[in-house]
Amino acid sequence: MSQSRRGKSIRLDTKPKPKHRKVPDGVAMESFLIHGPSISEKWDFRHHVIPPISSSVTYRLEDTERGGQGFREYASGEAHRTAPIYIYDRLDEPTRGMLEDELAGVEGGDNCVCFATGMAAISAALGITLKAGDELVAHKTLYGCTYSLITNWYPKLNISARLIDLRDAAQLERAITQRTRCVYFETPVNPTMELIDIAAVAEVVRRVNEKRKEGEKVYIIVDNTFATPFCQRPLALGAHVVVHSLTKNIGGFGTDMGGAVIAPHELEGQLLLYRKDFGGALAPKSAWPILVYGLPTLPLRLKKQQESAYEVARFLRGHPKVKRVAYPGLEDHPQFALAKQQMRDLHGEFAPGNMIYFETIEKGAEPKNSVKVVDWIAKNGYALTLAVSLGQLRSLIENPGAMTHAAVPAEKRAEGGIAPNGIRLSIGIEHPDDIIRDLERGLELAE
Repeated sequence: MSQSRRGKSIRLDTKPKPKHRKVPDGVAMESFLIHGPSISEKWDFRHHVIPPISSSVTYRLEDTERGGQGFREYASGEAHRTAPIYIYDRLDEPTRGMLEDELAGVEGGDNCVCFATGMAAISAALGITLKAGDELVAHKTLYGCTYSLITNWYPKLNISARLIDLRDAAQLERAITQRTRCVYFETPVNPTMELIDIAAVAEVVRRVNEKRKEGEKVYIIVDNTFATPFCQRPLALGAHVVVHSLTKNIGGFGTDMGGAVIAPHELEGQLLLYRKDFGGALAPKSAWPILVYGLPTLPLRLKKQQESAYEVARFLRGHPKVKRVAYPGLEDHPQFALAKQQMRDLHGEFAPGNMIYFETIEKGAEPKNSVKVVDWIAKNGYALTLAVSLGQLRSLIENPGAMTHAAVPAEKRAEGGIAPNGIRLSIGIEHPDDIIRDLERGLELAE
């Protein structure tokens, strides 16, 4: 078939396109993270070895009806992207869509919706499960910005937050009221490295939901940023929703920000509607490196990082100027048994991750020694860098009480176990001896 255009004949290919090859049964997740779903409605890229990047804000539509159909789906809050209609980047686009497919696959969820940052993802997950008059139950220790969100902003929306110790399932059972719609926590907890028993929380919520109507269901939302799906998959343990800061271990290189919500099929439309109306969509230029570099190398990086983390944690545990060390891979971690049960890699091996929290011995109330250690490393360290964030190739050190959790009032930090002399380490892929050397020299200054 041909058509005339300025006197030239153009041949239109009407042959049916061959289908993508299917993912073979039994393919390891490491291979899936490289090759992804082989059947995708998002984009036909059979001839690309590396997934292509889209860079178009708006998309050509075949007719008015198709454009109208897409807008109606997104505006209704009931859009399900089995065969997406691309209209405008903020609604949906293919590069981000491929990343979402892989994240949903590795976490074992029905779908994934990506956002510009981890906090945008957290805001979306809570935003679609809570409304005015509802109540949120959360663990008493939270990332500083999450704490600020639920204590500064949600009261203005008539949403209350009850902060309790979620390590105690009995406390949770007592805390849930008829107004409760969400149970939210991190595990491991940032920065204290406490663990929340996901299955125990899920059992309490399951019993509550058995007595409730569908619209009154309580959702469990787990921030899995510290563990990543390599070390832990909360949905398999009974959680309903998982959130991530893709900026951290999943992105892995410290070059791009992003967030993700992995949720059941019933919440996909609401998440897409939230992203459409509140904005905060992950740009394809940021989604692409996470898809091409971050996810495929996640198992390699974390295996190396947690091996080094164990060596560093053992060194700190034996140092005379260190008061205590919290790392789930150490046998003396108070919840070591839970860690071995809950934190398992893609092949079922123990995977305690790459994050460490420790406290220096202090002679007075002021955290002088922890400041000396961190400041020496900031000026003189080679393998350690004073910086916030985590999960990068480089090992990072920071003081949570003075930095990432400064938004939490001092008395609440104390209640949550965030000590003024606490130090958080994110272990990278350097040789552990070099990380230890920096710590050893910094600790020499402690009194």
